[in-house]
Amino acid sequence: MTPAIELDAVHLTLTSDAGEVNILRGVNLSIGRGETVGLVGPSGSGKTSLMMVMAGLERPTGGRVRVAGRDITDLDEDRLARLRRDTTGIVFQDFHLVPTMTALENVALPLEFAGRADAFDAARRHLDAVGLGHRLSHYPGQLSGGEQQRVALARAFAPEPAVLLADEPTGNLDGDTGRSVMDLLFDLHQRLGTTLVLITHAPELAERCARRVTMKDGQVHTDEAQP
Repeated sequence: MTPAIELDAVHLTLTSDAGEVNILRGVNLSIGRGETVGLVGPSGSGKTSLMMVMAGLERPTGGRVRVAGRDITDLDEDRLARLRRDTTGIVFQDFHLVPTMTALENVALPLEFAGRADAFDAARRHLDAVGLGHRLSHYPGQLSGGEQQRVALARAFAPEPAVLLADEPTGNLDGDTGRSVMDLLFDLHQRLGTTLVLITHAPELAERCARRVTMKDGQVHTDEAQP
């Protein structure tokens, strides 16, 4: 079966005032469809940059990237945006909700971009699924941090993406709220069969994934299945 994500000798070099900085140094990684992968490592190890490359939000300076069987390495920005719309959900630590839109409108947004006639009906179903069916008309500023992250999860899962990338999704939440959000994230993954790549500093979250990949100095340091 074609992997959900394939990275082949991926390099990422950025330019700074001090000269070139090698962020990723020849990363090779294959993630199967439906897998859960915890991506861990110290700050500056390249975790978030690797996720950005997987999402097509950062273009590698060397190597090849394939998502859902499609080589995205040389796609232009329009085709990358369409591919993300069709295959990839992304959840960030800082929610990234549109502040002038209600919870319902935020979740419906990617579905409207995809031309879905049932965008608002589907958005309601996904907000119900994350326990926010009673908050449809509330704006992000009227929601708690945990509620905003649940809206972000509903928005990411609403198009039923093949791949979900989550970068420290509980980083701005207290312990109990963070655990609730992670329970929800894994429940949605299990029900939809979505491939999940979770960046986290929390060992207990990484341990919930079937596989742990450790980054160090811009390379994959260890890659191991978990019991």
